[in-house]
Amino acid sequence: MTMLAPLRPVAGNSFDVAWIRREFPVFERNPGLVFLDTAASAQKPRSVIDGIAEFYRSDYANVHRGVYGLSARSTARFEGARETVRRFLNAADVSEIVFVRGATEGLNLVAQSWGATFLKPGDQVLLSALEHHSNIVPWQQLRDRLGLELVIVPLDSSGGLDVAAFERLLTPRTRLVAITHIANVTGHVVPAAALVRLAHARGAKILLDGCQAVPRLPVDVQALDCDFYVLSGHKCYGPTGIGVLYAKRAILDAMPPWQSGGDMITTVTFERTTYQEPPQRFEAGTPDISGAIGLALALDFMDQVGRTTIRDHEQALTRYARDRLATMPGVSVVGAGSECLGVVSFTVDGVHPHDLATIFDQSNVAIRAGHHCAQPLMDTLGLAATARASFGIYSDESDVDALVTAIRAAQRLFDRPVQG
Repeated sequence: MTMLAPLRPVAGNSFDVAWIRREFPVFERNPGLVFLDTAASAQKPRSVIDGIAEFYRSDYANVHRGVYGLSARSTARFEGARETVRRFLNAADVSEIVFVRGATEGLNLVAQSWGATFLKPGDQVLLSALEHHSNIVPWQQLRDRLGLELVIVPLDSSGGLDVAAFERLLTPRTRLVAITHIANVTGHVVPAAALVRLAHARGAKILLDGCQAVPRLPVDVQALDCDFYVLSGHKCYGPTGIGVLYAKRAILDAMPPWQSGGDMITTVTFERTTYQEPPQRFEAGTPDISGAIGLALALDFMDQVGRTTIRDHEQALTRYARDRLATMPGVSVVGAGSECLGVVSFTVDGVHPHDLATIFDQSNVAIRAGHHCAQPLMDTLGLAATARASFGIYSDESDVDALVTAIRAAQRLFDRPVQG
């Protein structure tokens, strides 16, 4: 593993972003890149890229099946990655960490295993207006199959989750709350600990979608006391194709397998099959071994930088971006509640977000434009699409300044009012 040198504080910033950026080869290969699309997928540090390559060069073999030394080393690396995730999330036991292909698979696993087993017609699942499609569609499919009721928690006037409405909508029929930790469109940080307490007081389980939170906040699943938590590796500086489902061990023990095949069984005959204990029960087939190792390296990288440091840096940068955009004529920043982090969505009068993204690219500014896999939220906001800038550990105020310059260029091109 490539170890980082001690971080060097600099005036006006929580750490030296220019030095951090040198740990990401993409910026060396793409000089002048202003990357403001980390919410979609984060860039990868050298330690992750080199670590995965070295694993394939030196230690690769299939896991859990071989008695020879190479397989034993590969298995140790893979299971060591599981322990890294456990420690990073502060789960109580390594058996509570299930490797999946991404948060989407984790959500589907909960829906099709726990949901299909323990939910019944008339039960309610609470979602919010902020949700990504991945935390809507699996519950719709289960609703149509079982006769559930989906209850949607609205936004308040500031664009944040309406906590009072959340509490009112909890009923004795509420069996599960499935809600984002940080909204992928607006960056709104929901009061997760408070929602967990409210849900549990009504006897409901709660699942948190942590895709945007894990790269930006210290997350402690025991302190939160959530029942399920999902994350995607590629959003927290790791590789694509790997993710994590955390669930309390007692819940996993009661869940049947969702996918089946090799490595999740203890015995198979043509008459019956018996299954492994969690987490292996939910990891059918050859896993993404290098993905798990790469994810562990990414989490180690974040820990070396410091998760509190990352949070403080992104808080300051998010405030700076919102403040700058809010003063620009013709620019509307989408409301994000009392607390937001890492993501800013906006529109520019007379310029479609897709046109903005295309124009920005000519200035080497990369943003996301569209509905961001959150069409119900767009309907709530009365918008077809937004432009979205999202930050990472390698972002700084100069990136926001470049965004502002690119917005002014687009306004001039479309003959719109320009500030300065």
